[in-house]
Amino acid sequence: MYESEANPAVVRKCELPREIVERFAESRSRVTKRTVIPWGEHCTECAWPTCYTTCDLYRPRSGADGRCRRFVDGMVRMDCPGSLNGYVLMIRFKRWATLWSMGNTRLYPLDTADRLELQDFRVAKLIRLLPAEALVAKVAQKRYSWKKRVARRPSPEVELPDSMLIECYNPNPETISMTLTIRNEGDSSIPFQSLLPMQPGFNPHRVRMDEIVRVVDVSCQFKVELAVNEIGDGCTLFFGAIDFVADGTRSQPSAATESPDRASGDPDKVSLCKCVVWDLDNTLWDGILVEDGGENLRLKPDVPEILKTLDERGILISAVSKNNHEDAMDALRRFHLADYFLFPQISWNPKSQGIQEIAASLNIGIASLLFVDDSAFEREEIQAVCPEVMVLDAAEYLTIPSRPDCAAAVTEESKKRRLLYREQQVRTVAQQGYRGDYSAFLRDCHLRLTVRPMTETNLERVHELTQRTNQMNFSGNRYSREQLREILGNPRIDTYVLDCSDRFGAYGTIGFCTVDRMENRMTDLMFSCRIQAKRVEHAFLAFLLQKYREPGGADFVVNYRKTSKNSVPGKVFEDLGFEVLAETNGVTQMVYRSVRQIPDDRIVAIEDATRTPAAGVARP
Repeated sequence: MYESEANPAVVRKCELPREIVERFAESRSRVTKRTVIPWGEHCTECAWPTCYTTCDLYRPRSGADGRCRRFVDGMVRMDCPGSLNGYVLMIRFKRWATLWSMGNTRLYPLDTADRLELQDFRVAKLIRLLPAEALVAKVAQKRYSWKKRVARRPSPEVELPDSMLIECYNPNPETISMTLTIRNEGDSSIPFQSLLPMQPGFNPHRVRMDEIVRVVDVSCQFKVELAVNEIGDGCTLFFGAIDFVADGTRSQPSAATESPDRASGDPDKVSLCKCVVWDLDNTLWDGILVEDGGENLRLKPDVPEILKTLDERGILISAVSKNNHEDAMDALRRFHLADYFLFPQISWNPKSQGIQEIAASLNIGIASLLFVDDSAFEREEIQAVCPEVMVLDAAEYLTIPSRPDCAAAVTEESKKRRLLYREQQVRTVAQQGYRGDYSAFLRDCHLRLTVRPMTETNLERVHELTQRTNQMNFSGNRYSREQLREILGNPRIDTYVLDCSDRFGAYGTIGFCTVDRMENRMTDLMFSCRIQAKRVEHAFLAFLLQKYREPGGADFVVNYRKTSKNSVPGKVFEDLGFEVLAETNGVTQMVYRSVRQIPDDRIVAIEDATRTPAAGVARP
C-alpha cells in the first residue's frame, strides 16, 4: 500500500519487460500472508518544519499540503496483475529521498490484503475527483494520517512473519545500494540495518525476521525506512512487494531434492548446489586437529583451487566440523582459507544441527547444500535427519568442480556473491552481540571517520547539512553559502568536514565543525542523525581535544545551545567529562580541563586529512 497523495501521474500502464513481470509474479505462489504497510516519501535528513523554509532541496508537492517532494513524479502506480500486490511502484529518487512508513507485523491472507489494497486505491481515485486542488490535498493528507495511525496500532502476537520481502527491479546498468533501517519509535539506540545491493535486473531480497527481532521489538511501535545510498537526482527503481510476509514454502523441502547420486540422470532435472559444506579433519586437510595439532595438518591436494573455482561461480562455502571453534578457525587462517567460509558451524553438536543452521543463516533451501565428509557415520546422520541434503564421500572431493550441480557460470555477479554474504554475516554477528555488549557491536561495525577541511569543493554539501541537520545540531546555526565563505576566509577559524563509513557501506558527509583556534573554542558542531548512537561524536570530540591540547595546559571550550531536540545527543559532553562554565543568552559554555585524560574507546578509527596549524598558533 502506498500513500494516497494528490498525484496526477499516480496510475500508468505497465511498461516493464515481460520477463520482469514474470519475476514479480513468482512470490504470489510462495507467500501465504503479508502485511499492508502504507509507504510514503520522506527524507533521510528531515528537519521538518524548519527545512521547508531553509533547505534548497525543498519542493512542495502538487496540492496544498506543503509536504516536500522527494520523488520526482511521486509514487507512480503501474498495474501488474499476478504480482503479490497487483501493481508495482515506479519511483524516481531525488537526493536524500527515502521510502518511509510506520511498520507493523499484522499479517493478512492474500485475498484480504488484496481487498484492502483495492479499497484504498478506490478511495484515492475518489479523492482525486474532488473539485478543488486544495481540498484534494487536505483530504489525501487526512487519509494518509489515518493509515499511519492504523499502522501504529500494536500487532496481535498471534503469528510473526518469516521475513521482510523487498522486490525491486533495477533498470540501471550499475548496482544501486539501498539500506533498510528498522527502529522502535522514540528509541535512540542502534537500529536494525541491512545493506541491500540492487543489482541490474530483478532483486528479491528477503530479510529474515529472527534477525530483525534481535534488535527491534516489533510488538511496539516501530518505523521502517528504505533509503538509496549515494546517488544523484533521478535514479529510477521499480518496487513490487515491500512487506513482511509468511512464506508457505519456507519449511517445506524443494520439489527437486535428489542429489545427482540419487537422481534420474537427466541433467535438466539436477538440483543446483548453492553451498558446499565441508568437514575438516581428513576431508579438507589430512590429519585430526585435536590430536595432531594445527602445525602438523596438511591440506588435501588442489583444495585451494577447488575453493577458488566454487567461489568464482558464486557457490558459497561453509564448514561443519566437530572441533574447537577457535582452533579450527586458526587452522583455516593458517592456510589462508578462512575468508571463504560463511557461517561455519564448528562445535561438538550433531552435524545435522550445523547443516540446518547454515541453511537458515544463508537463507537458502536445505536441498541446495552439498555436504562433504570422510565419515560414513556422519553422512548417514545427515541423511537421516536432513534427507534433502546432497552428500559426498570426501574421497571424491576432486570431482566437485565437474559435478553437474556445481556447473554454474562465472559472472561478475557470481564473483561478488560471497562478499555480499560476508557483509551480511558481519552485520548479523554484530547485531547478535548488541544486547550483550554494545561496544562490541560498534567495534564489529569497523567505523571509520575521515576529517577534512571545508573547501569550495565540499562547501555545497556543508551548506545542505547545516540547513537540514536538526537533532544533532549543537549550536542551532543554519549557515547561508555566503556565511560559509566568510568562515572559509577567516584566518583564525579551523573547519572540519566529516565523512563516515563502516563495513556495511558509506554514510557520506555526516558532520561539520568550526573551532576558533585563538580561543581554543569549538564554536559549532553538527552531525547527521544517521550516525546517532554510533559513538562518532565521542570519537571526534576526543580527536579535537587531542589536537588542541597545548604543552602549556590550555583548556578546551565548547559552545552548546541546548534544545529539546539535541538534549539527548548533547549528553556526549557529559560522557566525556566536560564541565559547565557559564550560560549566556541560551548558550552553555563548557570546558574540558587540560589536566584530564582524554578518553579513547577505540571504536571509531579516524583519518586526519586536515592541514591546520597547531592549536593556538595564528595563521600569517
